[in-house]
Amino acid sequence: MAVLTHEAKPTPAHRPLPGRHAETRLTLSRAVFQLATGLGLAAAFIVTYVLFVHTSAGQLAENGVVRSAQSGQWSTMDWAGPLRNQDMVLVIGTAAIVLIGLALLRRKPGLLVPALSVLALPLIAAQLLKLYVLERPDLPDAGYGPGHNSLPSGHVSAAMAILMALAFVLPQRFRPVIIGIGAVAVAWVASSTIALGWHRLSDTAGACLLGASFACLLAAWLTTRRRDLRRTPAVLVALATVLPTGIVLIGFAVLNTATEGAAQFVAALVLAALAAVGIVLVALWPLRGSAFERRTGVETRVVDDLLETRLVTRR
Repeated sequence: MAVLTHEAKPTPAHRPLPGRHAETRLTLSRAVFQLATGLGLAAAFIVTYVLFVHTSAGQLAENGVVRSAQSGQWSTMDWAGPLRNQDMVLVIGTAAIVLIGLALLRRKPGLLVPALSVLALPLIAAQLLKLYVLERPDLPDAGYGPGHNSLPSGHVSAAMAILMALAFVLPQRFRPVIIGIGAVAVAWVASSTIALGWHRLSDTAGACLLGASFACLLAAWLTTRRRDLRRTPAVLVALATVLPTGIVLIGFAVLNTATEGAAQFVAALVLAALAAVGIVLVALWPLRGSAFERRTGVETRVVDDLLETRLVTRR
């Protein structure tokens, strides 16, 4: 009696999908992206303080910039003059009113606490760090310059805090443009404080790093509550983590290559502006496209993307 055998054919479910790779790239959640960026910015702040304040090379380079700025030979820099007449209390108060107005105009009062927190907390932290925590040691071969600590800059901290707070109340479609324009304003404040002889390069970079770090860390906490399902490649997350420290290291190396006072002064102005813009862009990267008001569900766009992916998989 013959026995008939039937060889089972692989079902469509077992067949490899066309165009799919055997290996899938590692991705991380949006909250992890924001958290990693915030921690990277905070680490860069520490690196800034150690390199520029606790090394003789860093103090020597920055003291040369301060002496050049206070020598009076750069008195023709009218572009920095308007900062002298700014009442920062009035500026910060006006910014708070604008933030409140934007949140209420958009009918999103839940954004008020995050935005005002991003505005106030970096300013409080900057003053506490500058007055009570951070010290500027008297190191040998560091050159002559002001011995008191001025890191982080209060003016730059205010400018950066205002810009980061705007990111929490602005509509997503306007956020990149407004923050990009605001980065130029922060760069002007940073360079102006150096031109006027008020602050060093490390003061301005540290202020930018501090404000951006607060914004990203708070955004990470809000994103976990909002259940944002978007993913970011782990490689990009790692890049965002180390990029702020890279900006600091490049600035330190460039400033130390300038040996003359005039060259150091010009280098510090340019580096302050570039560092401010770079740090704003690093912070904007994980903040772009995120909505910070709390929701009980997931984003509609994310759900649509998941449904479309499942349909393609079934085909």
